[in-house]
Amino acid sequence: MDFLVFQLQGPMAAWGDTAVGEFRPSLDAPGLSSLVGLLGAALGLRREDEAAHAALRDGYGYAVGVQAAGRLLRDYHTAQVPGQTSLKKRPHASRRDELALPRDELNTILSTRDYRQDAACLVALQPRGEAPYSLEELAEALRYPRFALYLGRKACPPAAPLFPQVISADNAESAFEDYLLQLTARLDVLDKVHSRHGLPSPQALERLIWGDGIRVDLVPDLTTSRKDRPIRRRGWQFGDRTEYQAFFRPEA
Repeated sequence: MDFLVFQLQGPMAAWGDTAVGEFRPSLDAPGLSSLVGLLGAALGLRREDEAAHAALRDGYGYAVGVQAAGRLLRDYHTAQVPGQTSLKKRPHASRRDELALPRDELNTILSTRDYRQDAACLVALQPRGEAPYSLEELAEALRYPRFALYLGRKACPPAAPLFPQVISADNAESAFEDYLLQLTARLDVLDKVHSRHGLPSPQALERLIWGDGIRVDLVPDLTTSRKDRPIRRRGWQFGDRTEYQAFFRPEA
């Protein structure tokens, strides 16, 4: 069976968890909503196209191989916003339009936002019967994305090419192993041609996270419920799904 595997690494990432009030937490690995959004951006899908995103959500099984969860960074965030009354019947197509008001009509909102520093992971996709795109089409979109890609928030761009590869393997864990061999070989070639390409050697996986719809032959060490199944963009509605984890190192 075929899998699409690619890497995500950067100096900062923000994999959103359930947010209540002013606190915006981050998980230590991307969830289903984050991966669907990343693929949608690569394909050039508009955020309001809920049907297209639902097809990406249901058309593939997803697994994440965590190489480094990253260190927690907590940011105290302030932003100016106008009140709804001030914006009524006033065009505001941009952030500049929003702030083009007298200063006494602007409010300050406070929030605490979490990031993960130096996080790295691999992602595997396996198509299901209703997959809207072939794995080769998705790989091409990740190589040449229509919209800018980022690791959860716009302030978190990838630090290395995603290097998407279509790999034939018996299961997701074998696909990850094959991918790491290919990535290491590619970096060795770059090192011979460009002695300082600046890319670190790939790290081994510390744990594997997966949901339904993808072949994983590991016995899970942990089974949890995650509310990150995107339902509607308007209203930020998410549904529950079951997530499994297997740990390769005790310290993970």
